[in-house]
Amino acid sequence: MAAASSWTVEAVLAELRQAGSEENRAGMKRFGIQVDRAFGVPMAVTRPLAKKIGKDPALSAALWETGWHEARILAGLIADPKQITPAQMDTWVSDFNSWDLCDQVCAIFARTADATEKISAYVTDEREFVRRAGFAMIAWRAVHAKKAPDTEFHGYFCLIADKATDPRNYVFKAVSWALRQIGKRSLPLHKPALALAQRLAASSDKTERRIGKEASRELTAEKTLLRLQQKAGQHPLSGFKTVK
Repeated sequence: MAAASSWTVEAVLAELRQAGSEENRAGMKRFGIQVDRAFGVPMAVTRPLAKKIGKDPALSAALWETGWHEARILAGLIADPKQITPAQMDTWVSDFNSWDLCDQVCAIFARTADATEKISAYVTDEREFVRRAGFAMIAWRAVHAKKAPDTEFHGYFCLIADKATDPRNYVFKAVSWALRQIGKRSLPLHKPALALAQRLAASSDKTERRIGKEASRELTAEKTLLRLQQKAGQHPLSGFKTVK
């Protein structure tokens, strides 16, 4: 169990407020981030602060309750994945209102014991950021869940195919992200991921085509294929064709 830090909510908020700026808030707004409750603090400041604080579940929960954007991102960074409950996950995803908050927190959610169960629930939810959360968790697990079997990720292809027609900006980008990350995880997963990407690219649906073309480009890129071959200990690019 993580030991509580000596930091208080007030001290953290004071630190964030001092590090924020109107210039950063304007930049966040240009990237589609909600800034009504934001100080304008860059991740280059937030991450080191999280390391300084360390894991602190109680402080994490209290920071989330403040409603401040950077405080909530920090809440995710100092949360202990082993202590995050399904109820806490549901509460937090319901509060998501920006893609960056969603993605940062889901990097932690993807490491919880309930991650796979929640992925299935969130991708079928109609709320835009909740659905994004499900696909963001798939993408993060594809990168960081080193011990997860390939069979887990084969199970996500049907979820990707089913929601690839959702045209909402923050959903289709996450669907594409999930498909690309699965395809880059291993050579055995690359083939079915690319096959799905190519099928989507040939669709009559505009959103499916966009997702499929983007994924196909990345999954057939020379650097992607080289990295997969090297990871598998095979001769670079043998048997592969790249797309220009």
